[in-house]
Parts: sequence; structure tokens; C-alpha cells
Amino acid sequence: MKVPNSVKLVEVGPRDGLQNEKSAVPTAVKIELVHRLQDAGLREIEVTSFVSPKWVPQMADNAQVMAGIHRKPGVRYSVLTPNLQGFEAGRASRPDEIVVFGAASEAFSQKNINCSIAQSIERFRPVVAAARAAGIYVRGAMSCALGCPYEGEIDPARVGMLAGLMKDIGVQHVGVADTIGTGTPLKVMRAIESTQLHYGIDEISGHFHDTYGQALVNVHAALQMGVWQFDTSVAGLGGCPYAKGATGNVATEDVVFLLHGMGIETGVDLDLLVDAGVFISNALGRMPNSRVSAALLGRAANT
Repeated sequence: MKVPNSVKLVEVGPRDGLQNEKSAVPTAVKIELVHRLQDAGLREIEVTSFVSPKWVPQMADNAQVMAGIHRKPGVRYSVLTPNLQGFEAGRASRPDEIVVFGAASEAFSQKNINCSIAQSIERFRPVVAAARAAGIYVRGAMSCALGCPYEGEIDPARVGMLAGLMKDIGVQHVGVADTIGTGTPLKVMRAIESTQLHYGIDEISGHFHDTYGQALVNVHAALQMGVWQFDTSVAGLGGCPYAKGATGNVATEDVVFLLHGMGIETGVDLDLLVDAGVFISNALGRMPNSRVSAALLGRAANT
């Protein structure tokens, strides 16, 4: 089995993880979370999104969060920008990367952003062009690539079609996202194969939710295909408002433990990462949704 020697983790907890929290998370807490994550060794952090506060009130303090971060050399900070207005607002915060998104499911696209897949891509075309003209890297998230709450199974050809559309408008990197966590290794491999019709393996990442407990095996399957970039969320934060029952993204702590156990470098200090997960979980009034965190904390309490 040939797997990468090192893996890049994109920490999406501050954005994807917190955006659906019902109670407002203080700006200072969000900033402190980013600081703790970068101190733990994470070098790619998805910080916030520049969307209408009407739709995502949790991200209303986006500019304040970006302004409050003490930027660390070697760390890249990304933001999600769903339209040109969001991009213009986001560009002022000096992100290293922006994220746009599309769905492999027509039904999900309509429910999520009230337009078809083709229409969503056309909305993003000027955003991608503006970002690239400004020298800002563009990453694309392909939602529902392994399953949809409305359509069920997703044909891998749909994933390939979406990847092709993103390539056409200039998106430089795409993530195969299991938005509702129904993916299994075979689905992962087929979706990645379809994506490779348009992107090289170095331009593809995995984004797996753990609703059915399959996230880690899906990470492993992607590793076997040569994928070396993954989105993860500290303490397993997150979910999807349009996918009932979907849990958070795979916990960063659990993925780091898996990778280190395989001899794969991440540059992440697991103890500091667990501390970051405990910090944000305490702020939210619950325990971290990470098996590794629970095990390490339990062991520490018994010594």
C-alpha cells in the first residue's frame, strides 16, 4: 500500500464547524480558537464566510474575526465567498484563499442556494475571475458528492460533471465532500476517479462527515488513491442545516491520530490540538465530538 509521506489538513472548524451553532459565539472566542489551532501546528485554517448575516448570522462578525487574528508566518487563512459582493467584502480582510461551492445534486443545490447547479457555477464565474486577478487562490467544495438527503445515491458521473464545470471557470482545487456522511470507501474511490478526469491528484482533497461512522475509513481509502489533503474540524464541530441528522465533519484529532499511527507527518501537536477542541467545546457548553479526545482526556483523568 502506497500512501503519502505527509498530509495537509485544512482546519474548517472556525467556519464550517461554527456556522450552524444556534447561539452566537463571541468574536473573541472565534479568534482565540484560530490562535490555538495555529499554535497546534495547523497551517491551513478556514476562518469565516462572507455571506449575508440574514442567512448565516453566526458569521456576521467575519471582518472583525479576520482583523483580530495574529497572523502566523506559514499559515494560510481562507474564507468562503458565495458571490461577488461577498468576495469584495472578504478581499478587504486579506485572505490567502477563497472557497466557492457547488453541489453534485440538483435538489440539494435548489434547497441550499435556490438555483440549479449550472446557475450556481455561473454565479461563481466572476468571483473566481476576480480572485485570480487579485492573486488569491481559489478552492472549490463539491457538496453531496457521495450522497444527497433528497436524491439519495449520487452517480459518480455527476461529480465528474461538477468538477469539469469548476475547472472551466478557473477553480484551482476541488474537495470531494460527503456532506451527509453516507459515503463508503467504494463511493469515495469512484468519486475521486471521476474528479481526476479534470483535476490531478494534487488538486483534490477529501471532506468527510462522520454521520454513519465512515469518515476515517473514507480518509484511508482516499489516502490509498494518493490524496494528501483533507478538510477536518476540531472537536468534530459542524453539520448541515439542509441535511437532517448529518453530524459534523470528521474530528481533526481523530484524523491526526490515524495519520500519525500510519507514520504520516502532519506537523500537528496532538496534545495542543486536543486542548483547542476542549476550549471551543467548553465555550459551546458540551464535550468534544472526538473519540481520540475522549480517550486522551479520560486517560489523563485516571492518572
